Amino acid sequence: MASTSKLPPPTKDSKDVPDLNGQIILVTGGTAGIGKDTCRVLVERNAKVYLAARDKHKATTVIDKIRKSTGKDAIYFLHLDLADLDSVRKTAEEYRAQEKELHVLINNAGVLYAPAVGPLTQQGYDIQFGVHVLGHYLLTTLLMPTILSTAHGDISRKSTRVRVVWVSSDGHEITAPKQGVNIVQKGDASLLNWRVILAWIPLIEVVLISSELARKYGDAGLVSISLHPGGVKSELLRNINSIIAWLVEKVRIYPISLGVTTSLFAATSAEALGMNGEYLTAWARRQVPSRHAQNQELAAKLWAWCEEQVLM
Repeated sequence: MASTSKLPPPTKDSKDVPDLNGQIILVTGGTAGIGKDTCRVLVERNAKVYLAARDKHKATTVIDKIRKSTGKDAIYFLHLDLADLDSVRKTAEEYRAQEKELHVLINNAGVLYAPAVGPLTQQGYDIQFGVHVLGHYLLTTLLMPTILSTAHGDISRKSTRVRVVWVSSDGHEITAPKQGVNIVQKGDASLLNWRVILAWIPLIEVVLISSELARKYGDAGLVSISLHPGGVKSELLRNINSIIAWLVEKVRIYPISLGVTTSLFAATSAEALGMNGEYLTAWARRQVPSRHAQNQELAAKLWAWCEEQVLM
């Protein structure tokens, strides 16, 4: 794994994003950090963007600023609380009521609690697993009929490639447990003694879910890519121990404007269409993920387990 503090200079830029006229893109967690900048650039490049987030006031403020800075109005709010599966279902239903196509889904939202475990989701899962993995899994699968219909050209009468982008972190490489990954992340948070490692296990599982989605639907015109956006300064550190946050900040030295590069590359570039199932690191460079994140058997088991959970 390349050191965050010694990355090569970027060869990609947000200015490389092509004209996205006619494309509909949904971004989760677009009210701050990388998600916010992702939304702004997509709107600048003429995409129709749905910003899905929990805080309506914060989202509305961001949307107003993007509309003002770009001079374009094609960005809209969807309420989404990934820590509540019922909310995820309502979000997917609301989207399908408004749109018949979805060209790109960017699963960007995330939370981080370390070293102690965070709160539980509405359904009783560790919140980091619930937001990063299970919530995004459910949203993606509920929107999959729309995504695949778009790929097939049912509305446009023209087949196209569609994408699902999963924002993870290189933290899954740093703290991948030697004994493997325990899929089950439900129960009393006080009984979970993973501490720092628990914070990163869901990020391994994000890569696993992305690769399994790629395997399942690659032949149907879908491209699924997971990525590490780079060590950027963002609000993700707001819930972790101040000492750990200080240490992380020492190596997370890059601005958001660089962090957005990899997400935009995966979501919009022609080159990324040939990267189904792959993992990218900063700045839009191909990288082999951790050993556990390459485990296809574990990916299939995790997918099946998530499927069972959302049906309960």
